[in-house]
Amino acid sequence: MSDTAKANAYYDGGCTCRQVRYRLASKPLIVHCCHCSWCQRETGSAFALNAMIEADRVQLLQGEVEVIETPSQSGKGQRISRCPTCKIAVWSNYSGAGDAVRFVRVGTLDEPSRLPPDIHIFTTSKQPWVVLPAGTPAEAEYYRASERWSPESLERRAALQAKFPRRT
Repeated sequence: MSDTAKANAYYDGGCTCRQVRYRLASKPLIVHCCHCSWCQRETGSAFALNAMIEADRVQLLQGEVEVIETPSQSGKGQRISRCPTCKIAVWSNYSGAGDAVRFVRVGTLDEPSRLPPDIHIFTTSKQPWVVLPAGTPAEAEYYRASERWSPESLERRAALQAKFPRRT
């Protein structure tokens, strides 16, 4: 593998004050651009851009995160990991995926343009002035992973489900 390929095999990011630095050790499972009203309120923007990735593929390189419990639209809550100094949210864990999957804020990556959205979700509540790009899948609400995820991501998901079976 060339030095350029090795350098591009991971994705580094961090908070604004640079106290927290992290690395995604691989490409994410999928990148969501969520237009739900909850994400709009939480981010203060028109949408949230999250890279879903296995938690063990997120390496904390520097600093520690402060975990804040917050409500979520599902009613099950989420844990947002923030820099304890500048308070920037770097990732979340939602109760549905538990500790196994992190939703990394793409905007905190050093090169966020490397991870454009794979899909736009909850577009029924998107702001009317947001124009979705042609060629990127969009769903009115959510979707079935089996219909939208790549075969590689589905294999990784199956490995996660085997490792962390859902409790009923």
